[in-house]
Amino acid sequence: MKKVIYPGTFDPVTNGHIDVIHRAMDLFDEVIVTVARNVSKSPMFTLEERVYMLEESLKDLPNVSVDTFDGLVVDFAKKVGAVGMIRGLRAISDFEYEFQMALMNRKLEENIKIIFLMPHEKYTYLNSTIIRNLGQFHSDVSDFVPPIVQKKLKERLD
Repeated sequence: MKKVIYPGTFDPVTNGHIDVIHRAMDLFDEVIVTVARNVSKSPMFTLEERVYMLEESLKDLPNVSVDTFDGLVVDFAKKVGAVGMIRGLRAISDFEYEFQMALMNRKLEENIKIIFLMPHEKYTYLNSTIIRNLGQFHSDVSDFVPPIVQKKLKERLD
């Protein structure tokens, strides 16, 4: 059984993230969405809230689970027996950073393959920062995020 992880901050999860998860499901037997604690960022949502929003958004997807990790993502991948790590690429601007990280992760653990997946083109401009910014101005984000995220954004920002 081929298992991959899809690591990220997911602050909050977007429909673009979910699209990438669907693409990964077509290729692998199991997808573990792994939420980073990431002490270098100041997330809008707590780790527990991000996990909850992901679990609610993905509850109907077979063979998809949600977990958290601290430390190096390649160590987490090895711990859960993943053969690879999914990374989403929206635009050329993502590529340089993702390529650099992929090379470093390969250096740290050559057996973990890095798989780049592109979301549907309607999500190429979408990221969590944009969603948080739109939320602060009480904009309608229903086309961009699952209903649970809409609800949590409204609760947080009202």
